[in-house]
Amino acid sequence: MNAPDSNASYLLESFPIGPMDNFGYLVVDRATGQAATIDPAWDSDRIRALASKHAAHVSQVWLTHSHYDHINALDDFRDLPIHLARLELPFWEQQFATGATNCVTAPPGDPVLHDEGDTVRLGETEMTWRVTPGHSPGSSCLVLSQDVLTADTVFVFGCGRCDLDSGDPVAMFDSLNRLKGLIPPGHRIHPGHNYGIWPSSTFAEQLTGNPFLMFEDAAAFTQYRMHDHGRLRSQPFGPQSSPYPDS
Repeated sequence: MNAPDSNASYLLESFPIGPMDNFGYLVVDRATGQAATIDPAWDSDRIRALASKHAAHVSQVWLTHSHYDHINALDDFRDLPIHLARLELPFWEQQFATGATNCVTAPPGDPVLHDEGDTVRLGETEMTWRVTPGHSPGSSCLVLSQDVLTADTVFVFGCGRCDLDSGDPVAMFDSLNRLKGLIPPGHRIHPGHNYGIWPSSTFAEQLTGNPFLMFEDAAAFTQYRMHDHGRLRSQPFGPQSSPYPDS
């Protein structure tokens, strides 16, 4: 969990879950005890137990994207409002309809759809929706007053793959560069997977050490993301002074 801060309206519970190095997250509104589960996967009982630990109840679902490892416990929360980006739903529906192996969970029938800059209320806590295509068409980052859930867009000193399904490295380049002006440097990022040397990081640390945030040219970024990165780096990812430190 993030360090307690009396100025924050919420608690953020982070926990490793599942066989794919996922992080699960629970946002608990201090004033009301309402909680949002972010990308519920692998173990719904554990998610509800963590809410109970804080005398909270899960009242909303926030989905950053629709890949299987982020939604495979969704069936146990379908009675709740399910929030996701408007751009993600057609991709999810298409993947499910065509029987894609990584999409065996049906899309929600009546989701709450969001566009860039929308806000979501959880009791007295406000979250801002940032749509960040690249990993999938509607991948999103969820910005709180002191934290940002970056899912599979920004990892600690890394970024999400762009070679799955409808991944798009140019869209990822645009999303990452746009985030530079949207996320305060002091905000702490919380990624969807445990691929870095730390479980979380300030955005300031990412601005100076994440090689994917250092590109100014989409073609160069694409070359690095799609071809060079995999042969140059291995997990756990740490900070770099440049994408090609030995050049």
